[in-house]
Amino acid sequence: MTSNYTFIYDGECPFCNHFAELLEIKSKITNIKILDGRKNLTLIKSLLEKGYDLDKGAILLKDGDIFHGVDAINTISKEINDPSSNLLLLLSRLFKSNKRTKVIFPLLVRARRFALISKGVSISLV
Repeated sequence: MTSNYTFIYDGECPFCNHFAELLEIKSKITNIKILDGRKNLTLIKSLLEKGYDLDKGAILLKDGDIFHGVDAINTISKEINDPSSNLLLLLSRLFKSNKRTKVIFPLLVRARRFALISKGVSISLV
């Protein structure tokens, strides 16, 4: 049985936006829906009520499971096979390792915050 994925990211974050775009266009994952959290606030609020804060990392819905932050990036990276982008190939190889993802991910969250502040955009979505 093929899993269905929904990848939820912060559309104002240039890094998140680029990764989501690569996932959608270059990953060859056919059963994935990409959602900008800022355009889906009702969903973001319901996930926040369950303890999943998009400010602390992307959210991946896989069938009935919810993955957040490090786990979301690690899980979706494991699904990327033979992408048509060298950057996505590098990122997927980098983030397939849970250990590497745990080390690198906090730096990405800080970079996101810095980028949003630089753009004058609110860090918090809700």
